[in-house]
This record gives sequence, structure tokens and C-alpha cells, in this order.
Amino acid sequence: MASRRFVDGVGLWCALGYAGLALLARQPGEPELGWFFFLVAWTGLPVFGLFYRFLRTGEPLPVRRLLAWAVVFRLVGLVGGPFYEDDFYRYLWDGFRFATAGTPYGAAPEEFFVDPAVPVLFQGVLDGLNYPELPTIYAPVTQFVFLVAYWIKPASVAVLQAFLIAVDLAVVLLLLRLAPARNVLLYAWCPLVVKEIAFTAHPDGVGVCLLLAAIVLARDRRLGFAAALLGLAVATKTFALVLVPLVLVGARPKHWALFVGTVAAVYLPFIVAGGTDLVSLLTFARDWEFNSAVFALFKTVVAPSAARLVVGLLFAAFWGLYCLRYARGEERGIPRGDVLFGVLLVLSPVINPWYLLWLLPFAVVFPSLWAWTASVAVLFSYITGLNLPDYTLQPYEQPVWGRGLEFGLIGLALAIDVMVNRRRGMRKETE
Repeated sequence: MASRRFVDGVGLWCALGYAGLALLARQPGEPELGWFFFLVAWTGLPVFGLFYRFLRTGEPLPVRRLLAWAVVFRLVGLVGGPFYEDDFYRYLWDGFRFATAGTPYGAAPEEFFVDPAVPVLFQGVLDGLNYPELPTIYAPVTQFVFLVAYWIKPASVAVLQAFLIAVDLAVVLLLLRLAPARNVLLYAWCPLVVKEIAFTAHPDGVGVCLLLAAIVLARDRRLGFAAALLGLAVATKTFALVLVPLVLVGARPKHWALFVGTVAAVYLPFIVAGGTDLVSLLTFARDWEFNSAVFALFKTVVAPSAARLVVGLLFAAFWGLYCLRYARGEERGIPRGDVLFGVLLVLSPVINPWYLLWLLPFAVVFPSLWAWTASVAVLFSYITGLNLPDYTLQPYEQPVWGRGLEFGLIGLALAIDVMVNRRRGMRKETE
């Protein structure tokens, strides 16, 4: 009974913090960064304390309360709406284009700026789009989500939020099949997850849900369904490719054929219609850089194109070695998605906060200080020229101290993890 009251007390405290964030999000302009980080601390630090309490005592965390408060936080985000982001305009536009043209691909939004056939409702959406000179970068399965949202209510970000919240709660339920409830708490009540999905409507959770469902099915040896879901996950975002060979290790050729066939079946209609997301993906991979870590260091000594090649080769080598160990049986069970996605991101030219949605579910299964520190520290990437009263910075430019603070905290947490694990290893050797 006491543990339930304790959970409810922390849940209410966090709900008040999210309510404050929702109020800020509904004000004209963007929330001040100081208030945002204060409320991140308000909603995040008590969750870490609650996790540690249940870890130390060994008590079972009440699952119903975990889920009830997770729903409350996300509903508050639904009321608050997006802030610090404008990607949702693209989601709304893609849904409109898919519904009216039969495909969201091929034409860049700027081609419609003076088109009188565009409804007034979507003229406002067009005005809010970023990179209007590029066709959409979002993959086919995500486009079906945008289409369904359009059918329910055109140009409504709230409908998208509600759909993605439901998918995110399915992720929580899947995680409860893979890890203890106290670990799932870290994800279900995570400020980054609530902000990026419930408030801002980033669709990465769709791919994550499909990937986790495939892992659960593969663990139960239902490889046919797992292969099909992996195909859908890859057709949601290419990040899922990182884990496909590990989930399907030992699968029969027919399962691999089903995976490839699923990806092809999803993409083929759009290819026939004249375009896919790959055009803008290549532009993104070739030209964009934001909040990078290792890539930024390489870029100081070699050309950006060479730096991209180096980090790509480094990740390929790391990924190949890990896959080899996994295939040999040196590692068993659920793949270390936390490590693989962590290495991918630290080498990547772009680290957006919502990219951690791919990493954090695996940090539930394999909790670490570095991963959950990253879930908070990556939010410092919102310290940019857009959100600072510093007109010497470009809109997406970060001050050096902001990026240093972000990666410094993650590096410190990683160092602590290494020392703690080393001490544990030494204790086991002496026992």
C-alpha cells in the first residue's frame, strides 16, 4: 500500500510538471529554455529516484499505476501540442498529398506555393513547412499513418498526436513482456519520450513498435510474423535495418524472403507512381549536420565528405563485429540495441533528440546510467539560435558550450558505468 502511494505521489508531481509544460506550449511563441529545462528536471529526476527505490527494495512496481500515469502524461502532452519543432507541418502536408494525389512523393512543397487549387486550410500548412524545396523524407508506412490522420480530420496535429500516443502505449506494453516493470518505468515516464511523441508527434515510435513486436515474436520462434513486421519497420525508418540480421539470425531463407518481400511490397506502389523517400534521404545523408559528436571532430581535420565516409566505415566495422559475435552465440537473447544505436548516433552527422526513441527501449532491457543520462542531456540540443536570444547564431547553430555540456554529461555517465562494471567484474573474480 505504501509503495502505491509513493508511485501516485511521484506520478502526481510529474503530471503537474507536464501541465506546466503544456501551458507554456500553448502560449504564443516558444517556451523559454530555462523553464523547459526546469520542467524536464521536475519530471525526470523523481522518476530516476523512483526506479532506484524499487531496484533497492526489490518490491514489485504496481503495473496499473505505471500505465495509468503514463496515459495521464501523454494526454497532457496532447493538450499542450508541439513546441521547438515544426516537422508536424510536413506530416499534415504529406497526408493531404497522399489523399489527393495518390502519393506523397515526387513533388516538392514549394511547387504548390502559388497553386490556387490548394485549400486555404493547407495554405497555412505550407507556410509552416521547413525545407519546402525537398520532397518528403518520410518512409511509406509512416505515410499511411499521415493518410489515416488526414481521413479522420485534415490538417489536425491533435489526431496525429493521439494516434502516436496509442502506438507509444503499445510500446510500453511490449516492454512489459521484455523487462521488469521498474525498468519499464524509465521509458513510460521518460520526459524525452513524452515530449517527442505526445507533445511533438514525431512518428519514430511506429517503427520502434514494429521492431519490438518483431523481437517478441522472434523470441517465441514465430519467425514468419517477425520477418513481416521487420519489413514494415524498415519501411517506416531505415534505422530498423541495424537490428534485422540479429533478430532473424538462424532464420530460414523463406523468412528472409518474406522480410525482403514485405519491404518491396510496401515500396513498389510508390516506385511505380514515380518516387519514394530515397531522394531526400540521400540529400540528408550527403549534406545535413546537426548536433554531431565524433563526426564534428573528424570534420575539423578532413572534408565533410571524407568525415562521412570515415564514420560510416567505423560503424560498419563495429556492427559487423557485433553481428559476428551474436551469430556465433557469444551473446544471447535480445540484441543490444542500446549499444548499436548508441554507437550509430555518436558517429552520425545528425543527432536529433527523437532519434533516441530507437535506443531507449533497449536501455529498459539493459539499464545503464549513460543511456538514461543521454535521454535528458540530448535535450540540450534545443539550445540553438532559434531558441536563444543570441542573434549571432544561425537558426540551427548550437553554441559550443551547449554541445559540450550535452556530450560531457553523457561521457561522464559512460565513464561511471565502465568503472562500476569493472568493479563488479573484479568482485565476481574474487568470490
